[in-house]
Amino acid sequence: MKLLLLQGTINAANEAAENISEESKEVTVSILDLLMEGGWYIMIPLALLSIIAIYIFFERTFAITKALKEEKDFMNKIKDYIHDGKLDSAKNLCSTSHTPIARMLGKGIARIGKPLKDISASIENVGKLEIYSLEKNLSLLATIAGVAPMIGFLGTVIGMVQVFVQMEVAGSVEVQDISAGTKQAMVTTIVGLIVGIIAYMAYNYLVGKVSKVIHKMEASSIEFIDILEEPGK
Repeated sequence: MKLLLLQGTINAANEAAENISEESKEVTVSILDLLMEGGWYIMIPLALLSIIAIYIFFERTFAITKALKEEKDFMNKIKDYIHDGKLDSAKNLCSTSHTPIARMLGKGIARIGKPLKDISASIENVGKLEIYSLEKNLSLLATIAGVAPMIGFLGTVIGMVQVFVQMEVAGSVEVQDISAGTKQAMVTTIVGLIVGIIAYMAYNYLVGKVSKVIHKMEASSIEFIDILEEPGK
């Protein structure tokens, strides 16, 4: 009897597990179907915005990460070359190091011999151009973060209006019909919020990395001016 009861308990547990698995599959399928029915005129723009946001994030991440890389002992080599009067070697080092700092200091080295004010101004101008290049498309990413939830909400409003129109035309509508239309309308807001949140997080992450580059550029320019101001320079 104990064996029979144990076997029956095991079979019941297996059936319950299978039912739970089937229910989970049904929920997953229903969510996918709901996403597909969210309205192509809203879902397609949201899909395009998400693709653009992902592209900008990875493209800017690679570019900014490359800008953060710096050759080992770069500033020490620049300092030694300037002290030894090897300006051509210093220029070559800057030209072979493809970083904002190298391009900025290369401009300063090319101005050596002129007043420090002019050298500092030329470095600052190049620095502004490099920062502008690093911030490329970040404003677009910020726009996506703000626009995506608004587009999603627009889809919800349009969907709710369609539900009310159907109710008015039909005269009498079942609760199930109203709930189905409402769920479909709310999907666009959910998707819009997801795209907006991801874009917003990506934007803040990239802004933080750009700030690191700017900090390194400022520190390097100050160190370079200090080298030129040393006695005998």
